Amino acid sequence: MTKHVAVLMGGLSAEREVSLRSGAACAKALEAEGFKVTPLDVDRDIAQTLAALRPDVALNALHGRYGEDGVIQGVLEMLAIPYTHSGVLASALAMQKDRAKDVLRAAGVPVAEGVTIGRFEAAKAHVMAPPYVVKPLGEGSSFGVIIVRADQAHPPQELTREDWVYGDLVLVERFVAGRELTCAVIGDKAYGVTEIRAADGGWYDYDAKYKAGGSIHILPANLKEFVYQNVQELALVAHRALGCRGVSRTDFRYDDTPQGTGELVVLEVNSQPGMTETSLVPEIAAYAGISFGELVRWMVEDASCDR
Repeated sequence: MTKHVAVLMGGLSAEREVSLRSGAACAKALEAEGFKVTPLDVDRDIAQTLAALRPDVALNALHGRYGEDGVIQGVLEMLAIPYTHSGVLASALAMQKDRAKDVLRAAGVPVAEGVTIGRFEAAKAHVMAPPYVVKPLGEGSSFGVIIVRADQAHPPQELTREDWVYGDLVLVERFVAGRELTCAVIGDKAYGVTEIRAADGGWYDYDAKYKAGGSIHILPANLKEFVYQNVQELALVAHRALGCRGVSRTDFRYDDTPQGTGELVVLEVNSQPGMTETSLVPEIAAYAGISFGELVRWMVEDASCDR
């Protein structure tokens, strides 16, 4: 019997457009693999829609709030529909940056020093000596991220804007110079390490991530073997520490600048990484000989409740 897969995409978060692209790519690949596929643009009636549809599996291609933070996972648990990626607790933990850092630090994973503070307080005075980074606690894709340079006299005033939509608490984190690295975990194995560079030489913001030609992916990353292996080991430790399942992607900074410290720190664990054919995880899988179709098929076969 042909398995019926509902692909959950779009949704209500700031990452809606990215999710639509992930979902469309996954749906196309699953159809090519022989599954019956129903793409669903997730709205607030999704529980009723799924209850009526009764798919065999939900492939979760949502990103950001409601799709990556344990909310949709809880709905799927209540409906007893097997789903992909991480469960309720791991999703909520990974999405809440400050709580995730507490768990990672306790597991021996190096993270940058940071403090959680109200956005208006962070706009009044420097919380720490620049350079530092200000991040919303529960957003992805670099939404709301502000880099405060070493020569910046005043704290970021963008935090006080009336149209700020990223919550009233922010994470202020020490800026770590050097290279941006990422590593995928699929199942219980860490795969290749990619170095990511913004094509314009700037920082890896939303445009660099998602606009055509915005970023350069170097796979495998040109690292000393022990550093490469350390990235893989830490990605797996982070995945396990947060209780992630299925596919995750862990992002790092590696300070190998001429006067740098040589430190390697975890920035965050993405429990719902991008899933277009040119996204980082599918690229890493392809480097390991796993086609995009094989990857999404594995995800569907790995799906379960109580994750």
